[in-house]
Amino acid sequence: MKKSFNPASVRRPFGNYNHGLLVPPGAALLVTSGQLGIGLDDAVPSDVTAQAELCFEAIKAILEEAEMCFADVIRISGFVTRREDFPAYMAVRDRYTLDPKPVSTLLVIGGFTRPEFLVEVEVTAAKIL
Repeated sequence: MKKSFNPASVRRPFGNYNHGLLVPPGAALLVTSGQLGIGLDDAVPSDVTAQAELCFEAIKAILEEAEMCFADVIRISGFVTRREDFPAYMAVRDRYTLDPKPVSTLLVIGGFTRPEFLVEVEVTAAKIL
């Protein structure tokens, strides 16, 4: 079983995540590439919520193909292009994350390869065998 770490000597997490997670030996590890908010039809929604949902649905499909789920996610890295999109991204992220909450990083960046992209998400998952 994964063990979470939130030491009393460190400020509590700002949101629904843990400061550290320990994965026991023998776990299967899955690392994803960053997923963008783009559909199978190449359509890119204009708002960050819809793009984030596409990112997390893509990650869900990758997890399922690896016989994993969001409970196996140990790390999420999110990237948004606008600081004001932080709450909308977090609301989507929080709908998908399960306990124990993964560790999490969110960066506000200058942009992606195409200007219509507003968010990108990558995860690391570990499944106890």
